[in-house]
Amino acid sequence: MSNPYKGLADFQFWRRAVSTLDYHAFDPVVNPKFQVSKSDCVATAGSCFAQHLARRLASMGFNYYVPESGEELVGDERVARGFGVFSARYGNIYTTRQLLQLFDEAFSTRITHEQAWLRSDGRYIDPFRPNIEPTGFKSAEAMNAERGRHLKYVKQVFLNADVFVYTLGLTESWMNRVSGDVFPLAPGVVGGSYNEKDYVFKNFSVTEVSADLKLFLQKLKKVNHNVKVLLTVSPVPLIATYEMRHVAVATCYSKSVLRVAAEMAATEFDWVDYFPSYEIITGNFNLGKYYADDLREIHSNGVSHVMRCFMRHYAEDHYKNITRYNFNTKVSPNLVSQPICDEESIAKTAF
Repeated sequence: MSNPYKGLADFQFWRRAVSTLDYHAFDPVVNPKFQVSKSDCVATAGSCFAQHLARRLASMGFNYYVPESGEELVGDERVARGFGVFSARYGNIYTTRQLLQLFDEAFSTRITHEQAWLRSDGRYIDPFRPNIEPTGFKSAEAMNAERGRHLKYVKQVFLNADVFVYTLGLTESWMNRVSGDVFPLAPGVVGGSYNEKDYVFKNFSVTEVSADLKLFLQKLKKVNHNVKVLLTVSPVPLIATYEMRHVAVATCYSKSVLRVAAEMAATEFDWVDYFPSYEIITGNFNLGKYYADDLREIHSNGVSHVMRCFMRHYAEDHYKNITRYNFNTKVSPNLVSQPICDEESIAKTAF
């Protein structure tokens, strides 16, 4: 009798591809769908982990596309106000519903109804990107005017990106009960006021996440025929959960849903690929070495491993030419050096 597993590639066997390798040599990327040239406009969005990828791509000389750059500002002010964190100053886009909502708002097919949130100091913030102005806005009108300018840049990102890298971050979110507006943070964390009449907690299911991601991809392709999308899943655990269960269990649920949704999209669309940075960081092969002391933040060595695999497979021609490249090199001065995560505000204000 023939054995169907006989003759399969080494990467298909745990012992050959994981347990007998030095952890630095672990490489789970197989058959990438496309490559990224240094002339391609590469745009990013998503969770905190996406910022690591963005900084490294820019430092490696790729054409990192940042139309909303704030380059007219001095360095410290630019960093403080969140310019250069992503391709546009949209802050963290944790959920696929939030991403879809932003796309529709940028192309004027959806109107967000949530008004500016008032802070305890009398300043206002944008509910959809609550931390992009540390000092807040002096009025709701000023916030709305700035959001209008911001959306023009968001539209440019979707229209002009050759490669759009999106890191799926969370399934848990908060939304307006009437309008369905979804926020990266709950009202009341850094601004606004929470009440059960107007707001509700939402933990998206795999069906909902997958449907939102699919619809976004279809809409994106319609306005940008040449775009390719690279999906990743954030390996950063939840900082807190609103579910009545352990945060580790909630994290497992959230990341599992996001991973399945990414797989479904990559399977359905030949111009969408999944890059396994999640598996590289979280895999037990590295014995937790890619996490910082808090077991949540990602160590720079882990990011370097991710980028080695990316360069090897998605930019192979360039990788051959930079075999001596220092993957721990300093990032571009035009990019924020530390990841900025809206989620951190939960822990800062909850105690």
